[in-house]
Amino acid sequence: MKNRLYGVLLILALIALLVSCNSDYTPRPKGYFAIDFPMHKYQLFNRPGYPFSFEYPVYSTITKDSVVLEEFPDNPYWINIDIPTFNARIYLSYKTIGGKSFYRIKTDRGFKDSSSLNTFENLREDAYKITFKHTVKASSIEDSAFITPHGIGGVFFNVGGNAATGKQFFATDTTQHFLRGALYFNNTPNSDSLGIVYDFLKTDMLHMINTLQWR
Repeated sequence: MKNRLYGVLLILALIALLVSCNSDYTPRPKGYFAIDFPMHKYQLFNRPGYPFSFEYPVYSTITKDSVVLEEFPDNPYWINIDIPTFNARIYLSYKTIGGKSFYRIKTDRGFKDSSSLNTFENLREDAYKITFKHTVKASSIEDSAFITPHGIGGVFFNVGGNAATGKQFFATDTTQHFLRGALYFNNTPNSDSLGIVYDFLKTDMLHMINTLQWR
């Protein structure tokens, strides 16, 4: 009787094993925290003395780049747009074409100050070099030329993968003004979890570009 019972249990176990092996299996997708996005609303940046104006999100704040001002006081128009909701920052650096850029170069004896002439070609080349420094982490880099409703030209960069910055641009009139922007997050880059945030803030960056005017 026991042998027959063991035999029945063994058959049932084999049947259960076969059924489980042939059943469909669907892996659970990765999950991320839900994000409540604010409505896209904007306010005007038009401070006296600045050579540009534009509209930026109402859920962000603008501060001067204190590091640049401390080391290179000849660049007073470098500003940061902080977006605390997403722990993000858009760095804006402005240079006058025909002026000079000042650098700190590392040498065997420490650092020394240096300068170079801000030609349009040099500034454009520097913008491309800075963007393509992220090639190691980037899965792709796409550049798109644009002309705004105010006749300002430039290039917008979409950097794919886990690069430190996924959205960059420069805007210029090629004769006097050159403005560069780059979006960074204050955490470890993850293209999967930050993808929808990048898309949201890209809309804001494009609005800034399209409302940009020189003064």
